[in-house]
Amino acid sequence: MPHFYAECTENIRAEADLPGLFAKVNETLAGTGIFPIGGIRSRAIWLDTWQMADGKNDYAFVHMTLKIGTGRSLESRQQVGELLFGLIKQHFAGLMAQRYLALSFEIEELHPVLNYKQNNVHALFSKE
Repeated sequence: MPHFYAECTENIRAEADLPGLFAKVNETLAGTGIFPIGGIRSRAIWLDTWQMADGKNDYAFVHMTLKIGTGRSLESRQQVGELLFGLIKQHFAGLMAQRYLALSFEIEELHPVLNYKQNNVHALFSKE
């Protein structure tokens, strides 16, 4: 962990530059020293069916979730949240200036016991 998810309406696919956002998110998460780099993942979920507000305009939204393992202090989670949401707002500022766009972001802490995973990528980075 952490895993960063971006749920995006299809009508901004060309302008959203999610690969660019993911590069910034991954670099920022790695730079905090809080998360192991081998567990950082970012992904997009494109929505082809949605309705927003009154449905009368070409509205768009991006809802982002950072799923993290348990055990980090509320203070460190808040710091990461504020850091990432600032980065997110900056990334989408130009697009928000051009159209109706809603951005939302949350951090979800996974259950300490009911969370299963296996990863051999961590070993690659533990050698550094």
